[in-house]
Amino acid sequence: MALHLLCKDPASPNNGSPTLYYDDETDSYLLQSWKVHDPDRLASVAIPDHETIVEFPARLLMLFPSPESMPQRFASQSETIAP
Repeated sequence: MALHLLCKDPASPNNGSPTLYYDDETDSYLLQSWKVHDPDRLASVAIPDHETIVEFPARLLMLFPSPESMPQRFASQSETIAP
């Protein structure tokens, strides 16, 4: 398994987060971002115990790969993160 770095928020301090990854083993995406702690916001969403809510800025959306792009196509061009 390898995680492939797809995009990072360029306006983030220290270029750390939010960050989008692709997991080539599970064929899914992982979003590293800020935890939502505001109880009023969390109360407005039904969240199962095994899930969480994260927040990311709208500016990150323009960096997401297009839906018609296959992750394997650009995985070779992106940074790979080994476990």
